[in-house]
Amino acid sequence: MKASFLALAGLLAAGSALADVTVEDAWVRATVPGQKTSGAFMKLTASEELTLVGARSPAAGVVEIHEMALDDQMVMRMRAVKGIALPAAKPVDLKPGGYHVMLLDLKDTLQPGQKLRLTLVFKDRKGELDDLDVEAVVKPLNAKLH
Repeated sequence: MKASFLALAGLLAAGSALADVTVEDAWVRATVPGQKTSGAFMKLTASEELTLVGARSPAAGVVEIHEMALDDQMVMRMRAVKGIALPAAKPVDLKPGGYHVMLLDLKDTLQPGQKLRLTLVFKDRKGELDDLDVEAVVKPLNAKLH
């Protein structure tokens, strides 16, 4: 599912001065009953240099930007990061095993096929913040990585 048109329309409707951001293939991994966390993944391309600095969703109590990376002991660990740099016109993948949006304290089970609203928060070089609403589809637990 390509959400770039929806994402661009959202920016234009809000009268934003922020650079255009294209969002492609936005998806969230489904959960099992009682599971309180999941990840959201997508490809982001900004027309000018931006930083993804936050996110929120009505489906989660807390939403953070995370990174999976090898530590000094060569163990893969997940950690919250302050932001993800988006170089001008260069796609940045948010994917399992790398950067992603972490949904914590989920309010309900996420079912395959469901649509989940995310609001991404970007900062430009001047330090100005702007939001972008994205609709992500929930994919099954065994969904292939993109």
